[in-house]
Amino acid sequence: MDLGRARLLAIGVALLALAPRVFAQDPYPSRTIKIIVPFTPGSVTDIMARSVSDKLAASLGQPVIVENRPGAGGTLGTAQVAKSAPDGYTLAVVSAGHAVNPAIYDKLPYDSLKDFSGVIPLGNLPSVMFVSAGLGVKSVKEFVALAKSKPGELNYSSAGVGSASHVNAEKFRVVTGIKAVHIPMKGAPEMVSETIAGRTHFGFLGIAAALSAIRDGRLVGLAVSSAKRAPTLPDIPTIAEAGVPGAEFDFWIGVLAPAQTPRAVVNRLNGEFARALQSPDVRERHANLGAEPMPMSPEQFDAYMREQLATLGGLLRAAGVKAN
Repeated sequence: MDLGRARLLAIGVALLALAPRVFAQDPYPSRTIKIIVPFTPGSVTDIMARSVSDKLAASLGQPVIVENRPGAGGTLGTAQVAKSAPDGYTLAVVSAGHAVNPAIYDKLPYDSLKDFSGVIPLGNLPSVMFVSAGLGVKSVKEFVALAKSKPGELNYSSAGVGSASHVNAEKFRVVTGIKAVHIPMKGAPEMVSETIAGRTHFGFLGIAAALSAIRDGRLVGLAVSSAKRAPTLPDIPTIAEAGVPGAEFDFWIGVLAPAQTPRAVVNRLNGEFARALQSPDVRERHANLGAEPMPMSPEQFDAYMREQLATLGGLLRAAGVKAN
């Protein structure tokens, strides 16, 4: 055997030895999947994530754990997912602020679009505009009149700079032309308690987080952000009905994976989440939250987030809204 044939034979043997390692990779999933929620326990984003985690675990045959990593308007936990291995074992459940963060943060530790792959939206929830009962207003028109009579004296709470509650309030502020001071907080529970105490004056939250306080009169609900009234608060008008057309806000919540996650894995997750969302008990729970389905493929979800950055992000840039 000549030297050339010997070398070819040696290479062939080496490739055969490597083949089992290449093709014997464990099928997805083969271990625990972690969902990071970059907001506090009890927030609407957290509630939505946990509403499907058990169904997902059952269908995938592996544990699915939900971990809260709040802070900096959701950017701390989201950054952790951006830096995770793109293998489908670390996911994020984020809210609407995610797509527009590049418009208000000069130095994000990640790119909201390029560093993530959209998996699926979990739903679109109406948020509710609430005010302190001690403020003495009973309608959006009364509130706007009060705010304009005291420019810069009223303040509003949010779950952090860049959170959906912040973006929602800023859109309302821009559309109405009022001036108010932003008070970022740790999450929804603190927003509710501080407004009940009168230390903050108004805010926007997913209905579930403020529902009990509105129902028992500790907060006053003035409007919902959606195009139609919420089943859980049928007597509260939409923001357009309340006299502020153009201030509607999509408080969507969705699942992201790190960029470069294999499309087969992203598509598998999309299908499994979609199946979980269709189960009767999850549908009932989401209906009670006022969540409307947003069925999308991963590609459609990516396109939707790009559109959000272009339109809503453009509005925030034009208004000079920045993290500060």
